[in-house]
Amino acid sequence: MLAAITAIISTLCYASQCYVSPFGRCRKCHGKGRIPQRRGTRYCRRCDATGLRLRLGRHVWNHVRRLYHDR
Repeated sequence: MLAAITAIISTLCYASQCYVSPFGRCRKCHGKGRIPQRRGTRYCRRCDATGLRLRLGRHVWNHVRRLYHDR
């Protein structure tokens, strides 16, 4: 019972965080937009050098919303 309540609360907290702040820091470049190499740095291809990525929960929300509107 306690595990189910904890899971529901954590899911609601994550969903509210995805709604308020849909972008998180990029995992590859840690939000810097550049990746260090031996000879200088290069732009991060995963986030297109913005340092931001769309959160997984927001990505799922956008997909479900798109399916609903395309009906």
